[in-house]
Amino acid sequence: MIRSVSASRSHSRTCVRPDDRRGPDLRSAAPPAPFRSVVAYVMPGASSFGLSVVANMFVDRTAMGLPAFDLTVCGDDLGCLRTDIGLVLQVEHRPEVMKGADLVILLPSDSRPLRLRRPTREAITAAHRRGAIVAAYDTGTFLLADTGLLAGRRATTDWSLAGQLAERHPEIDVQSESLYVDEGRLVTGAGAAAGMDMLLHLLRREHGTFVSTTVASEAMVTSRRESGQVYYVPAPAGQATQCDTDDHGDARLADVLAWAAARLEQRLSVTDLARHALMSPRTFARHFRAAMGTTPHAWLRDQRLDRAEELLETTDLPIRTVAQKVGFRSDGVLRDQFMKRHGVSPRAYRHAHHRRSPWRTGS
Repeated sequence: MIRSVSASRSHSRTCVRPDDRRGPDLRSAAPPAPFRSVVAYVMPGASSFGLSVVANMFVDRTAMGLPAFDLTVCGDDLGCLRTDIGLVLQVEHRPEVMKGADLVILLPSDSRPLRLRRPTREAITAAHRRGAIVAAYDTGTFLLADTGLLAGRRATTDWSLAGQLAERHPEIDVQSESLYVDEGRLVTGAGAAAGMDMLLHLLRREHGTFVSTTVASEAMVTSRRESGQVYYVPAPAGQATQCDTDDHGDARLADVLAWAAARLEQRLSVTDLARHALMSPRTFARHFRAAMGTTPHAWLRDQRLDRAEELLETTDLPIRTVAQKVGFRSDGVLRDQFMKRHGVSPRAYRHAHHRRSPWRTGS
């Protein structure tokens, strides 16, 4: 029997609508605190995989320098609830527990119909009105749609269910090709494993690159896949990459990605990557785009920016040193790239992150 979790674990580019953003508006004079209290809602037939993903994402990692999260599982009725594979979950909290949540997650279920009871619907809308983030993926998106909060917004779900969602809720702009859709305090994800992408995106958006990368490393999944991308984006520098290895070409690509990610401080070119992959530059570029959905040059730039974000979040290195360590020619180039990605300078990014994340600074 699985028991619902309710313990304060002390030592336990997506487009965002500017008018509905709880995430880190780095230009704000008083950035909101990142979420800590997480409530996962389950109904009969809840996804066992989804429960394991949520538990894994928010498990106690304070010993690794990560913030503590308070995870609670709730349902419509107290007592035993059977999941999609027959496991028994002991539900100890009703939806009113959402009133204290910073993040509410509506987990997928194989139950039908996908409708919420009125008290649950009201608890979710009240949490959102109070300022909580509400996230859902797979069939959970249908539950979020049932609240009416997605009206006039973009959302996604499992590709096989996208047509049903659009038919049932024509007021929603269904993005069937997206891994996840970020609408500020409403975030939706596609099917199954995309729930991990959605949650890692929220960790990255709210808590920064260091947190999301560390959690991804612990969970042995990629730390970042863009909303509109269905292909793999590599893991942190020095880690093995989990690209498909169905043929020798894919195995070589996985190797060159890990090789390049560990050498970001060097002046790597597409020719250098192609040479390491034992391919011609043209063949490598074509194979890279087919496998990754982007160009080698864009991938290198994004890896350097990701690493720069980590260094800004976790060290006091001068901006010029950060630029050198991630392979940018100068701090001016780093600044230009940061402005394009975040709309702020590296210095402002560091300042905003430290104000938002007192668990990093000890304040």
